[in-house]
Amino acid sequence: MQKIIEVKGGVVRHPQMRMGAPIDFELLAGEQLAIVGDNGSGKTRLVDVLTGKCALMPMQEVKYDFVPSRAKMVSDNIKYLTFKDSYGTTEGVYYYQQRWNQNDIEDTPLVRDLLAESFRMAEEGLTRKTVFDKFLVRDETPEQEAARLQQEAEDKRMMHQELEKVRKHLYEIFHLEQLLDKHIILLSSGELRKFQLTKTLLTNPRVLIMDNPFIGLDVTARGQLAEFLTLLTKETNVSVVLVLSKTDDIPGFITHVVPVKELKVGKKMTLREFQESQVPVPARMLTEEKERAILEMGGESFDDIATGGREETVIEFRNVSIRYGERTILKDLNLKVKQGEHWALNGENGAGKSTLLSIVCADNPQSYANDIVLFGHQRGKGESIWDIKKHIGYISPEMHRAYMKDIPAIDIVASGLSDVSGLYKKPKPEQREVCEFWMDIFGVKQYADTTFLKLSSGEQRLVLLARAFVKDPSLLILDEPLHGLDLKNRRLVKDIIEVFCRRKNKTMLMVTHYREEYPKSIDHEIYLKKI
Repeated sequence: MQKIIEVKGGVVRHPQMRMGAPIDFELLAGEQLAIVGDNGSGKTRLVDVLTGKCALMPMQEVKYDFVPSRAKMVSDNIKYLTFKDSYGTTEGVYYYQQRWNQNDIEDTPLVRDLLAESFRMAEEGLTRKTVFDKFLVRDETPEQEAARLQQEAEDKRMMHQELEKVRKHLYEIFHLEQLLDKHIILLSSGELRKFQLTKTLLTNPRVLIMDNPFIGLDVTARGQLAEFLTLLTKETNVSVVLVLSKTDDIPGFITHVVPVKELKVGKKMTLREFQESQVPVPARMLTEEKERAILEMGGESFDDIATGGREETVIEFRNVSIRYGERTILKDLNLKVKQGEHWALNGENGAGKSTLLSIVCADNPQSYANDIVLFGHQRGKGESIWDIKKHIGYISPEMHRAYMKDIPAIDIVASGLSDVSGLYKKPKPEQREVCEFWMDIFGVKQYADTTFLKLSSGEQRLVLLARAFVKDPSLLILDEPLHGLDLKNRRLVKDIIEVFCRRKNKTMLMVTHYREEYPKSIDHEIYLKKI
């Protein structure tokens, strides 16, 4: 049987990037794989080997057989899409919170133009010549040359038709017509994933590798994506490889699973064999000792924030409307969150969930144009952004995207004490003790002095969660906090949230598209629909 990708006894040349054992891996024609493992297990390292990013030792190589693909370059046949809530290096460089500043939005490209460019590059990839092709000397008559050139032109026309068919299908299932005239920076986390998927699938790859493709998508979009990938694997020669941390809902079109554990690539097994081998996650991951430590912590109460007998209301929106140009994100929204309440915020991709949170966190300038009360204070009546932020612990996918400096993880956590992102300084001894406490709670204390970019995406998320909790905030704002976490760490984080919310006067807003992620402490819910 055709082996599309094959590695035998592979050892990475760079010592710091090596796996714990030689790599044996093969992807056969007709297989659809899931590479699964805990956070930090080595999944991304394995993918880097398969895509050629990490070179193997001399005399070793990754073998490829991309037939019947017309493209000849590995980079044209294998596309790797990792979801880090990034707008992408080719779309420009964007700063944190740029999407809330109207004056800086106009300089960013439109979705329409970026997708058109991807379509053009896809056609180039199918006709790109290798070095061998460029210098090939053909012994042919003028008639034979004319026939060859005519056939190449016909092949190019057929390839264009195939790509156009894929493009129309993608636009239809993801409702992209609604996004084409939006600036890339204005896309929500879920909309951004749809854009990234479309952009990659337009290249018509032989092997499509996707890292956690379902996170950030609402229920409808997840179903649409699973349905599309099922259809894609049935009607085309594309082999799909999913890299997953959340292993309890592997799509049914997956035929085989490759487990990765402690930097070792396990034996490939069928999906059923993998499911039957799974051990249930413990009902609780947080130890009683750490639970007591959280409950016994001190910290400010709402009474320290509000003054003068005001009603104990943490957040109040009165007919709030947010618009960007002709597009309305929120319209006449009324919301009141009282001290000690724990809210779940759900809704469609692009419905305005992150925009709502940006107002509460004082990141969105349009909050000054609306009737909003935060911690008993009317917005725009003299309080500074920092007066608001000092009471809030916050994490979001966009924040994760913004933290791309390779500095010690404990410095990232310590930045939460002063609410800055982008300016870092060594924590004082007493601050380091608090930072280490929360890193220990989230199971990442051992990485305190490891630089941030050396951690896996899941480990980075745990570090940022420790940052959100480090000042023992009165208001927790958690935007998709479980993104990219494996099952055990998801359970651990839910335990921590539940215990934290048991403390007096702790208020929470949490965004998630998975109802099973709701902590037990949730007592209110709001669902936003796209306007």
